[in-house]
Amino acid sequence: MHNLISINSIEDILPEYRNTPIESLFCYHNLEQEHKFYERAELLVGMCMDNRKHLHIPDNFAYIIRSGGANLKYSEFKVSYAIAVGNVSHIALIGHNQCGMVNLVARRNEFIDGLVKTAGWKRETAEEHFMQFAPLFEIGNEKNFILTETTRLRLRYPKVTIAPLLYLVEDNKLYLIEE
Repeated sequence: MHNLISINSIEDILPEYRNTPIESLFCYHNLEQEHKFYERAELLVGMCMDNRKHLHIPDNFAYIIRSGGANLKYSEFKVSYAIAVGNVSHIALIGHNQCGMVNLVARRNEFIDGLVKTAGWKRETAEEHFMQFAPLFEIGNEKNFILTETTRLRLRYPKVTIAPLLYLVEDNKLYLIEE
């Protein structure tokens, strides 16, 4: 199991992330540093679409892509855009505990019933939809997925610094995932 590194001071931040936008993210979110003014984004944040998470960061500091489980595989053009056009060279990939993309099969009936009731879908269509897409979006374990996705993105964008993070819903803090 991968340990989490608690960030309660700048000294807790690993050397490879010091004096980078990753450090600034921790300073703003965890350490409640006063916000600076940014004319352009310095960071790309990939994080889950879950409504329980909110980052305390200044305006214009980061591009943010929200996707179930922080899975950026199907948002890669947007990642490339932020790097190529936005000129960001740092990515914070943020998963979180209690993620709904973990063990999707256990939520199959809830998912199907919700589409039937709330969206007006026919049950058969909702079942087909779940069976087609759930395997693509299932992430397994949150920490392991973030580490795997970090590795994939590092191979794809070798000059970009990518930090694997976990947001704990209980305390609303960001943690580094030990690699």
